[in-house]
Parts: sequence; C-alpha cells; structure tokens
Amino acid sequence: MTTSSFDDRAATWDEPAKVERARAVASAISDAVPLQPSMRLLEYGAGTGLVSQQLVGAVGPITLADPSAGMRAVAEDKITAGTLPANTRVWDLDLSTGDTPDERFDLIVTVMALHHIADLPTVLASFATLLADGGRACIVDLEEEDGSFHNTDFDGHNGFNQKTLTGQLEEAGFAVQYRGGIFQVAKGDRSYPLFLAVCTGSARRL
Repeated sequence: MTTSSFDDRAATWDEPAKVERARAVASAISDAVPLQPSMRLLEYGAGTGLVSQQLVGAVGPITLADPSAGMRAVAEDKITAGTLPANTRVWDLDLSTGDTPDERFDLIVTVMALHHIADLPTVLASFATLLADGGRACIVDLEEEDGSFHNTDFDGHNGFNQKTLTGQLEEAGFAVQYRGGIFQVAKGDRSYPLFLAVCTGSARRL
C-alpha cells in the first residue's frame, strides 16, 4: 500500500473499528509496560495518532511520526482541536531510509505498520538507536496469516512468524517478550489476531 493510498483514507481513518482497536492496543500496552507521565513517547507509523490519544495522561510528551501527509494533517487538526496535547509533535519520518533523528524516547509504539515495511532490519536498528536506556519498544502487528488480509497486489509481509521476528529483533539488540491475541481484526467473514511484542535493550546492546 502506497503513501498516497493512506493520504486518500486519512479523513475517514478514525472509524469505530479502528478506535476500538486503538483502545485495545493501549490497554494491552498499559498492562505490559509500567507507564509513567514523564515518559517520552514516539508512535511510529502513527497514522492519525489514535493509539497515542488513548495514552494521553499515562505518558509524557508525544511525538507522532508518519510518512503520509494526509495522516499528519489529521493529527495536526487534532492538536488544534485539543484532542491531542498542544505540545504533541508531528514528524514526517521514514526510518527505512536510514536517517535516524538524534533523539531518545522512553517508549516507542508501532501498530500495524511493520508489515508494510520491506527493510525491517534498518527500521528495527533505528528503534534500538532511538530507545533511551531502560526504555521499551512495543510492536503490535498481525500474527502470521495466509495472505488473505490484504489485496493480491500487496507486497509487504503476511503478518509475522514469532520465531523469525524474534531473530530479527535480537539481531537489532533487543530482548523480546510476546503477548498473543491482544485483539482480533475482523475482515469479511474472518478475524486476524494481533500480537504485542515488548522489546527491551539486551545485554548485547549494552
């Protein structure tokens, strides 16, 4: 799916099903991570910032990063309207280019974004660089599926095999713990489970 296709869908992105998913994801993260109001949050592939909205008050300053101009525009409108805090930052950021900002975050969240990314090692290495000491990266995405979730022209990942993704995360310097089935995405007459991977800096990284 191209950036332009997300631009086209941005105005109607916050549909009830996605709001429900964001609430479930935020709840799963809150259960898995001891959140603090001082935590600097980066949501990567943030879209309109739905998950971060659910974490307002539980974390500190929020940075939303997304390559879609349409999604960023909706997020900016939310800041203006007060739906997101006034100090929320919105970045045009694509970590697959290898350009990593010189900042650190206590919590990195990415939801349903990684399966669109071809060069996972580069993005995961950037997460490791961006994560502050003692921080956590929370990855929420599709469990491995048969390719029916997307259209036939989709060129990303058909969800993720836990063993394979664990190897990639460890290569980037993370230790990882999984929680499966945190939410079921309904599509047609099927449902697709999501996992939560909570990643911390490993001894190798330190």
